[in-house]
Amino acid sequence: MAGHGEQTIEAVRDFNRFYTRVIGVLEEGLLHTPYTLTEARVVFELAQRDRTEVTALRRDLGLDAGYLSRILARFAADGLVTRERAAEDGRRQVVRLSPAGRAVYDTLNARSAEEIGKLLAPLPEPDRDRLVSAMAAIRGVLDGREPPSWRIRPPLPGDLGWVIAAHGDLYAREYGWDASFEALVARIVADFATDHDPAREAAFIAEVDGAPAGCVFCVRKDDETAQLRILLVDPAARGLGIGAALVDECVAFARKAGYGRMVLWTNDVLRAARRIYERAGFTLVQEGKHHSFGRDLVEQTWSRDL
Repeated sequence: MAGHGEQTIEAVRDFNRFYTRVIGVLEEGLLHTPYTLTEARVVFELAQRDRTEVTALRRDLGLDAGYLSRILARFAADGLVTRERAAEDGRRQVVRLSPAGRAVYDTLNARSAEEIGKLLAPLPEPDRDRLVSAMAAIRGVLDGREPPSWRIRPPLPGDLGWVIAAHGDLYAREYGWDASFEALVARIVADFATDHDPAREAAFIAEVDGAPAGCVFCVRKDDETAQLRILLVDPAARGLGIGAALVDECVAFARKAGYGRMVLWTNDVLRAARRIYERAGFTLVQEGKHHSFGRDLVEQTWSRDL
């Protein structure tokens, strides 16, 4: 294998080295205990059920039979597990954690949660969401699972309320914005719901596996100018290309409706949205400092011809 294949292999190996160093699995004792990573995996697996057949344990963990046998022998000698023949089939052996084994599991589980908490603590909420989304993508690709199905559609009853609530919740959690931002979104949505021209204004909802997960509005600014408003993608749906698709849908509608230009207003802290706007052909035309939603911000106006 050569060229891009070698580069891909090296990239995966490099990530593996990085991640194992970050979570400390190559240390002599995992989570400051006497147990290796493999031994800890055995303990974790046994803790998920009252009794486990050894053959099933070996299959689930993908371990060599002799290797697993030595681990279980050590655990039995230390009083962490009990082993016995299965009542329904004497040829099969079952194993279970003893009270001492449960105590080891509790220690490993608590320390694991503590270590992951320390790893995540310095990260802002958007970076945590990106991390979880990336992990889900890696797992989905390697498991051979299809990505979630999604589509863009017009709003249905209940969607406009979701738009308001989703904005209020997301911007409070990720950026610390106060309720005045949710009130602004509520006014935009209310104006659209009560008095919009369907030929020149539209709202689009991204639906993921049957539930709303994103939105964008196209509204009239003047006869020649459309305005893109309240773009949002739920953190759980990020990484699927939904944000770019919503913006493209909005631009296409505005062009078909006869506008010659589209503008949007945003703030510089919304970095992911700004990257989407740039890729969609928008350029920054104005910015300035302001205090809104309980924060000192830098507002930006972006524009593009249609």
